[in-house]
Amino acid sequence: MDTKVSNQSVPVEQVSNAEDVQNVTTTQQPVEVAASNDAEEPAVAESVDFSDEEAQLAADNAGIDLGEATPEEEAADVQTEACVAADEQSLASKNKAELVELFAQLLETKPVQSLRGDAEAIKIAFYKLRRAEIEAQRKEFIEAGGKEEEFTPALDGDEVALKELFARYRKMRDEFVAGLEHAKEENLKIKLAIIEELKELVNSDETLNHTFNKFRELQQRWKETGPVPQANVKDTWETYNLHVENFYNFIKINNELRDLDLKKNYEAKISLCEQAESLVLEPSVVSAFRKLQKLHDEWRETGPVANEYKESLWERFKQASSRINKQHQEYFETLKGEQQKNLEMKTELCVKAEELAEQMLTSRKEWNKANDRLLEIQKVWKTIGFAPKKDNTRIYERFRNACDRFFALKRDYYAQLKTEMDHNLQLKNEICEAAESIMDSEDWKKTSDELIALQKRWKEIGTVSRRHSDVVWKRFRAACDHFFERKSAHFSSIDNEQERNLQTKRELLEQMKACDVKEGGYEAIKAFQRKWNEIGFVPIKQKDALQKQYKEVVDALFATLRGSEHDRSMDRFRSKLSSMKAAGDKRLRSERERLYNKVKQLETDIALLENNIGFFSHSKGAESMINDVRAKIVKAKAEMAETIEKVKLIDREEEQAEN
Repeated sequence: MDTKVSNQSVPVEQVSNAEDVQNVTTTQQPVEVAASNDAEEPAVAESVDFSDEEAQLAADNAGIDLGEATPEEEAADVQTEACVAADEQSLASKNKAELVELFAQLLETKPVQSLRGDAEAIKIAFYKLRRAEIEAQRKEFIEAGGKEEEFTPALDGDEVALKELFARYRKMRDEFVAGLEHAKEENLKIKLAIIEELKELVNSDETLNHTFNKFRELQQRWKETGPVPQANVKDTWETYNLHVENFYNFIKINNELRDLDLKKNYEAKISLCEQAESLVLEPSVVSAFRKLQKLHDEWRETGPVANEYKESLWERFKQASSRINKQHQEYFETLKGEQQKNLEMKTELCVKAEELAEQMLTSRKEWNKANDRLLEIQKVWKTIGFAPKKDNTRIYERFRNACDRFFALKRDYYAQLKTEMDHNLQLKNEICEAAESIMDSEDWKKTSDELIALQKRWKEIGTVSRRHSDVVWKRFRAACDHFFERKSAHFSSIDNEQERNLQTKRELLEQMKACDVKEGGYEAIKAFQRKWNEIGFVPIKQKDALQKQYKEVVDALFATLRGSEHDRSMDRFRSKLSSMKAAGDKRLRSERERLYNKVKQLETDIALLENNIGFFSHSKGAESMINDVRAKIVKAKAEMAETIEKVKLIDREEEQAEN
């Protein structure tokens, strides 16, 4: 299993709904939630799963890096690849403690050279769980008021245990590799010693049968001896093969034994050729290539064949090997081309992600759109395979940095938006308090104006969190509704009362019209005026017309009363004037002087009363006072007119006396 980080975790963010901003996740959290209209609780979108890559990166950062695989581990991976893939499914259902226990068991029961695939799978499964725990701890820390940069994950006992097991595993691997190299050196010594013994066989004084049996024994020991250091493989085999041929040449005299051995070697090499040729049909080019290397090892370990078959067999085996090698070369050339193409595609995605990170976004709608676009870019990235090994980490880091910049700016935007919305919420709560403080007022006009002004201010304030929006709005509306419902009820009762007042005044007008004012005199008129003023307001639409009718009726009553009073008063004055005339002109002149002065005084009084009406019109409840003053003016004018008439009557009497 390849341990290098390929499509490592690309940072994706939670974003948000319109009126609130939740704590967004860290840049390494492989869960994406696309923002909606609000700054809080973004609508859930399809996520891009970088959990495997992120777990691989987290494990490497924790110091659990297995490095490059040894040839023995690669060979074991080919044999156990399917099993590891199946085991990965079952590992997902285990918790951290169970994964640690499983790894400990494998260290005790499985050869160290075949553990690599299991170790990689357990490592990834463990750090998926560990990262989820850390992100939960981080979120809880931030929600409790902590700063993200001050967060430190809690020590995890399972992680400590896993690291100890991996340290033990690496030590076992190192010991195995060191032991393997030592064994190869020992094998080299053994094979060199076998070659020396082959040399001695040619000079042996033993019988041919004994010598040939010794030769067979040396061949068996050669096959049973393990591999030698790679640098010595070719020379050792060529030297061994040379001395084997020398031995066969030495024992030419026993052609039967020699031919039998050559035939056995011939059959073995025919089988190796057939196995090599069958590798063309192997589904895995890499597996076929590795199996071919083993066949070459076996070819070298197999003794010589008859000279007439030697070249043809080798040519056949070489051609089969060439086909496998060609397929292997073409595979890696194709892979190299694909990786280069992958690098180009990933570079394009980096450019697009960087462009998104450089945009000046000023609204939630723009951020949501850009967030969705980056999520699509991440999805495409996930579908692209490895870049060339030397570029793979570098291009990923470039992509991740672009995503980091984008989401850092996004978090800053929503953090500021949340601050603004919190301030708006505070302002709206203050407006609610102001509305609630006056909602029971009975100063209907002033309070109505104040509430309308508060409503205008409310509209000028920006949005608040959706979590609080409905609550604060209902609170404000409840206060306004409470006042205006009271006001409506109040004026509804006033309207009913004014209708009753209208009917009452109309009935009073009918009574005034039917009244014989000559019997009651001025007191009767004053009583009617007093009753009129005691009756409350009437509907504004009927007010002027009703007042006009009232004035006409009152004027008519005064006119009627003045007419009858005037006649009686003048009759009494004529009688008084006759007695004055008998007493002499002096009394007439004195009476005329008194009446003349009275006219002057009445003129002054009337002018003063008319002037006062202008002042009363600006006073509260002025209507009643104005009616009283007007009645006084009418009375004074009538009295003045009667006095003038009396003066004129005296003047006529004096003229008659002179004639």
